[in-house]
Amino acid sequence: MRLLIVEDEKRLALSLARGLTAEGYAVDVVHDGREGLHQASEGTYDLVILDIMLPGLNGYRVCAALRAAGHDVPILMLTAKDGEYDEAEGLDTGADDYLTKPFSYVVLVARVKALLRRRGQGPGASPVHVHGDLKVDTAARRVFLGEDEVALTAKEFSVLEHLVLRAGEVVSKSDILEHVWDFAYDGDPNIVEVYVSTLRRKLRAGLIRTVRGVGYRLETSR
Repeated sequence: MRLLIVEDEKRLALSLARGLTAEGYAVDVVHDGREGLHQASEGTYDLVILDIMLPGLNGYRVCAALRAAGHDVPILMLTAKDGEYDEAEGLDTGADDYLTKPFSYVVLVARVKALLRRRGQGPGASPVHVHGDLKVDTAARRVFLGEDEVALTAKEFSVLEHLVLRAGEVVSKSDILEHVWDFAYDGDPNIVEVYVSTLRRKLRAGLIRTVRGVGYRLETSR
């Protein structure tokens, strides 16, 4: 999952980015409202964390502009203000949730996960995906093969999660790179092959098929 943080407090933004990257998300950061609007409009993001008090354009205007343009990406608004009017204004412009500074990082992560579940699965849907003897719980971030739990790193889980959410489809290497790593990644794109190879070793060799010249497909049956 790829997240965009639009926050002009650079220390806070980078701290959040480090923490969310450790959780397994790909994270981009910008510090200006106009740049945030441009990035959110042009990029493929699963969620935007948007501060209200920003240079260029404030968070309310960024949020309103995204909604007016038809973008339905979940938006979690951050603000140093506190009051029902501010919250109402943020939600009226199309924000999905609202968090007042100072906030607990644990609470922010919980809000992010809740918004991503709501977006990806719809109301009341289960976060558990079962394909044959493979079970992936995207909420608890746990993986089972038969009765045995398989320990995965954050990045390994993110690669598997992206394939599971599109099970049966061919997912390109570039698509995996975009959603699991971030725009700033300039390393070897073959890193995807390394992680797929590791997943095959930890899970089952035939679970992830290579479609030559196209990408990878998670098999939906044993």
